[in-house]
Amino acid sequence: MSSTPALRLTPVQWLVCTIAAIGFAFDIYELLMLPLIIKPAMAALSAPLVEEAIKAGMERPAAMALWLPGGANYVKWARVLFFVPALAGGIFGLWGGWLTDRLGRRRVLTFSILLYAFGACAAGFSTSLYHLLFFRCCVFVGVCVEFVAAVAWLAELFPNHEQREKVLGWTQAFSSLGGLLVAGMNILAGKIAEDLPAIHSGHEAWRYTLISGVIPALPLLLIRPFLPESPEWQKKKEAGTLRRPSIAELFSPALRKTTIVTTLVFAASYGIAFGAIQQLPQILGAQALGTPKESGHQQVLAAAKAKAGEPKGKNKETGKPEYTPDQKKAAGNESDAVVAGVTLWQELGGLLGRALLAILALKIVSRRSLLRVFQIPALIVVPALFYWIGGALQSESLTMIKFGIFMAGVLTVGQFSFWGNYIPLVFPVHLRGTGESFAANIGGRIIGTAAAFITISLATGPGQMAVVGACVAGAYALVGTILTGMLPEPSPTDEH
Repeated sequence: MSSTPALRLTPVQWLVCTIAAIGFAFDIYELLMLPLIIKPAMAALSAPLVEEAIKAGMERPAAMALWLPGGANYVKWARVLFFVPALAGGIFGLWGGWLTDRLGRRRVLTFSILLYAFGACAAGFSTSLYHLLFFRCCVFVGVCVEFVAAVAWLAELFPNHEQREKVLGWTQAFSSLGGLLVAGMNILAGKIAEDLPAIHSGHEAWRYTLISGVIPALPLLLIRPFLPESPEWQKKKEAGTLRRPSIAELFSPALRKTTIVTTLVFAASYGIAFGAIQQLPQILGAQALGTPKESGHQQVLAAAKAKAGEPKGKNKETGKPEYTPDQKKAAGNESDAVVAGVTLWQELGGLLGRALLAILALKIVSRRSLLRVFQIPALIVVPALFYWIGGALQSESLTMIKFGIFMAGVLTVGQFSFWGNYIPLVFPVHLRGTGESFAANIGGRIIGTAAAFITISLATGPGQMAVVGACVAGAYALVGTILTGMLPEPSPTDEH
């Protein structure tokens, strides 16, 4: 253990921890928002494109089918919205990590918050899929940079090993609070959408959910500029001993193995989540009422139809019940609320997983063994759960799915907190932001979230998406479990 004695936290340290916890919560709030709103957002923003296709001579059912889940245009844009913002976040986040080492932790934190606060608010006013894509890219870049800077900042504020482990573990546990908040906000937006100010002449819950992302950023913007710089970074900077960061140095003989293995195992953790767990709203959500391709869980569809009320007639071409646009919006809002209630259990599980990580990090010395506590059960539980969900969409109850997704959240989200505790121990001060950014952004945000791209590309419907998600998540989990045996074991007394 570190020879530096553990002291009681000062008021400034408590403030830093509080602000970091809010920041971590907001990061996950934004990252988990897209799976909740993608179906209704795609339906709303693709409507003008459907009308253009009809005017050009395409029959309405065929034009609509292109934008239904599994349709060619839906698949194309779902892949783009999941992967392109992650790609932007990964590339610019890597640069942000370098700037964190070059300019300081606090300064970069402040600018990253400004960026994602702007993107979060503007996304809710999108009038096209291209607008939504651009603003989600802004959000991802801000989030990716903020996470790296915050972890480096906290790690350097507490020189005592046990105190640092506690602080990093418990502040990261608040990330799952962000997941709970976004699920709760989506439920609330679905319930009160009609009472909120109209946006583009409509009251769509997904818009209010997007805009709500700016709320947690407000206290961060007000307080963070007045907080102290990392004392460890500042001391080296003033003494002239702070070396210039270099991405190339991450691949020097001393750090090459650490960089590559950490990046790939980090990617595996994210791949489990994005390949399967984050696709759950698309698998369960009710869509396309009154069309031949109505999809979603039986109970969710029933709730949506009950909210829509009696159909106004029958479609002459399909023979299916026909609903007005207002009925479809009401049904969509109800579907969002029911599905968000299911995903809430995932976030409750994630909160428990992060809390377990914070406790076990002080009791299990080996970092490999600590990660395997979550990895090995996840390798079994997540693929089995989603394979089962693929055949259970016609069941009448969501109770078993809630229990299963709770356990998946415990095992997957617990792995996310691991990295904030591990990475500060294996990269030196002048490369801490750069190294963490490479692992988190190239590994997690790009290679890891590519799992969503793969699942959406291979699936043609909700049931198949669950089965494909099981295979993709299982493959990522297997790779991560194998490579964990190659992770360097850091010494808590390492000084960089």
